[in-house]
Amino acid sequence: MGIDKFNEACRASVLRYTSEWRKTITRMGRWVDFDNDYKTMNPEFMESIWWVAKSLWDKNLIYEGKYILPYCPRCSTVLSTHELAQGYKDVQDQTVTVRFKITKAPDAIDDKEITNGNTYFLAWTTTPWTLPSNLGLCMGPEIDYVKILDKASGDYYIFAQARLSAYYKNEDDYQIIYIRKGKDFVGAEYEPLFPYFAELSDAKVCAEKSKQKCEKGAFRMFNADYVSTEDGTGIVHIAPAFGEEDHKVFAGSGVPEVEPIDAECKFTKEVSDYEGRFVKDCDKDIMARLKNEGKLVKRDTIVHSYPHCWRCGSPLIYRGIGSWFVRVADHHESLLKANSQIAWQPSHIKEGRFGKWLAGSRDWAVSRNRYWGNPIPIWRCDNPECKDSVCVGSRQELKELSGIYPDDLHKQFVDKITFPCKKCSGTMRRIPEVFDCWFESGSMPYAQQHYPFENKEYFEQHFPADFISEGLDQTRGWFYTLTILASHLFDKPAFKNCIVNGIVLASDGRKMSKSLHNYTDPVEAINKFGADAIRLFLMHSAVVKADEIRYSDDGVREILKSILIPWWNSYSFFVTYANIDKVTPTGHYFDSKLPSNPLDGWLLSITQKLISDVSQALDSYDLSAAIDPIVKFIDELNNWYIRRSRRRFWKSENDTDKTEAYESLYVALKTLSLVAAPFVPFITEEMYLNLKTSEDKESVHLCDYPVPNADWINKELEFKMETVQKAVSMGHSLRNQFNLKNRQPLASVALVTRNSEEKRVLAEMEECIREELNVKKVEFHDREDELVEYKAKANFKVLGKELGPLMKQAAQVIATLTSEQIQSILDGTKLSIEVSGNEVELDSEKVLVERLEKDDLKVLNDGTLTVGLDSKVTDELKKEGYVRDLIRGIQNQRKENGYNVTDRIKIKLSGDSDLQNAFTMFEDFIANETLANKIEWINLLENCIEVDCDDKKWSLFIEKA
Repeated sequence: MGIDKFNEACRASVLRYTSEWRKTITRMGRWVDFDNDYKTMNPEFMESIWWVAKSLWDKNLIYEGKYILPYCPRCSTVLSTHELAQGYKDVQDQTVTVRFKITKAPDAIDDKEITNGNTYFLAWTTTPWTLPSNLGLCMGPEIDYVKILDKASGDYYIFAQARLSAYYKNEDDYQIIYIRKGKDFVGAEYEPLFPYFAELSDAKVCAEKSKQKCEKGAFRMFNADYVSTEDGTGIVHIAPAFGEEDHKVFAGSGVPEVEPIDAECKFTKEVSDYEGRFVKDCDKDIMARLKNEGKLVKRDTIVHSYPHCWRCGSPLIYRGIGSWFVRVADHHESLLKANSQIAWQPSHIKEGRFGKWLAGSRDWAVSRNRYWGNPIPIWRCDNPECKDSVCVGSRQELKELSGIYPDDLHKQFVDKITFPCKKCSGTMRRIPEVFDCWFESGSMPYAQQHYPFENKEYFEQHFPADFISEGLDQTRGWFYTLTILASHLFDKPAFKNCIVNGIVLASDGRKMSKSLHNYTDPVEAINKFGADAIRLFLMHSAVVKADEIRYSDDGVREILKSILIPWWNSYSFFVTYANIDKVTPTGHYFDSKLPSNPLDGWLLSITQKLISDVSQALDSYDLSAAIDPIVKFIDELNNWYIRRSRRRFWKSENDTDKTEAYESLYVALKTLSLVAAPFVPFITEEMYLNLKTSEDKESVHLCDYPVPNADWINKELEFKMETVQKAVSMGHSLRNQFNLKNRQPLASVALVTRNSEEKRVLAEMEECIREELNVKKVEFHDREDELVEYKAKANFKVLGKELGPLMKQAAQVIATLTSEQIQSILDGTKLSIEVSGNEVELDSEKVLVERLEKDDLKVLNDGTLTVGLDSKVTDELKKEGYVRDLIRGIQNQRKENGYNVTDRIKIKLSGDSDLQNAFTMFEDFIANETLANKIEWINLLENCIEVDCDDKKWSLFIEKA
């Protein structure tokens, strides 16, 4: 079809899904300036990449070379080392052990029998297809090798002593002739396994073909330190064109590399028996041939991690490739210096995965044999005697050289542009390769601004970027290429901060796959749960800390249930009652005075703490940690402030207390929408638009991020509420632990604290504690042993190291400690005991204290605070519990009936005699709590609903009064 048509088809493909991408990204609430975006195929972007290349060229940081590189036969191009890391797969490959007949003894070994025609080197390989290209064998210089007699065949084999057991199960099957080091076998020669390149055993032929000095031909033994005895035979077969280490072994030998494969990795006519076939498809035939010729000793399979192309999934072939490289290996120090200036999230990436990768990185192969991409701007003289090269850094420079200013820099246009060579009479023509797309990605900071041709001052003021974010695999991709180019060009990093994302897996723990249908379609999930829920699910997870997570609809549903719906309920509560009372808070009520109610003062204070905590986490680019305070705030707003203040909003009179409650809740909700807007942009916008005043910006996303109001911060009040909440939380834990329902009133709660400040606060908030724990009274005690009996046990883990054999005796003494002695240890006093004439000092770490509850008390201790609930339920308390269950049922039925919170109702009730007695005792209480004008007891109530209360059921019917 021609390069021009192919490239135009590529251009159309790039633009094919632009509208869909824009729609999806916008729906997710991600702010992208699509109208002023950049595309790597735009001429301005491409020209900046030419400037990058010219800058590297001028610094001698880009060069042409040949290396053994991973190569994709389908894409017909090389992959960089960082691309290689993205495509490993576990595969099952054939392995073979082959015998090579020895034809010449090494100089260091006096063994006349080694060339007797039945003595062989055994070599092992996982790539049978490379054996036709074999030119040498390699041993480890300090590895011990044995010559053995194989008793079954009468042949002699030489291989690593450490691998004997891998080939012989019984020692009687062989006889060791001698043991020598690998270095002693250097120079031994062997018969070529295949005939294709047998002529290279002659040094003269090698010299003619390689145009280099060659003293010895191929098919001989070498040494190298990389050889091991972990698998195989301890002898490595060498095909220099298909292995990096193999290539190094033959470097400088004068033996030409043979590479009998084409661009699609099919054998060429040099290997006539397999010509035109993909190399890995020939493994079985090659093994069958070796077996027929008596050269195959052992055949097996191995499961190992093998690199595949990250684009098309084809297995890669290592081969000698001529390529253009950016120098990296000699510049590790500058790369590490740039990395030292980056703040990573999570921090361990810096010195770990990324730092180690930088420290060991090799030169970067940046050229690709493709058509669609940015042409490498190097022109070379076509005179074979000259071959002078020029790197062009701009369209203007190309015009000055050729007289042509190209509007488009793609291959089909610039390849036609030539100009005279300044050093000879030849013509300068562009080299055929294009840049690796990762070179384009790494150049993004400059190319998106068309630097340095435009926006020079703007770019230099905003470089490096404040932060970037991408997946963990990009530590060897985009993060890496950005750092290389920024370090080479400006001696600094390309970004100041980096958030590293992990991988989102399907709920079954596997990668999301269309073929497996193991994930919900993203658009469907957004439509079902909303973008905010999905955003919060991801950002409040380990995936923003470079860990894997499993996506599930249930996980997103839990975000809705535990965070977003409670948040919306608190907002809805405010709006409902504000509309009923026709109040319009401004947020300025407390500009000149503080609230009189401690709950309001506390709410304003923790709202400022919310701002501070979230801001601090965001300043560190720790997204998950930034959401934690929001989740905690929503819980405190609903389950403490609104629950504790509910009656203040219910009451009919609009007094100062009610006004302050509205103003406080307004400030909290509006501030929360501002703080959380970056995380959940839609729900915050909805709330803000309804809460904003005429002086506010038209969108929450146009507002400045809030800063704490120091005048509203009250640390003492926060401590007070935190102390009360701790006591209440411990009381609720006891109720849950012993199945004491929260709606069941109890006689009392006992509190003991060794902290005088805690005790003062708890006494001051006694009424709050009583209501929250649904008890009739709060009792304060000075000593914990008034609630429990103490029993001490030795902490063997701590004391065992100190006492050794005396531990058993010490444990017996500790078990006899009195309550007073144990109390003193809990108070922080050290206690001495005597054990076999030795003084042992005890403290709270060395002694474990058990608390045995007294009477009907249920006790829980946490640090300095002990809470004890009286679990005995009297008949009157039981009946009150029935009534509280009833009230809950009535309130639920009001909601189901769609009644307004101010609607008055009439109630009809029925139940057994115990419930009737309970109703009689608490009729007024029921009426007040449910806004009932009339309550009627009916012995047999029909067409009713039932409300559970322990083992009984209320029968209930309600209607508007």
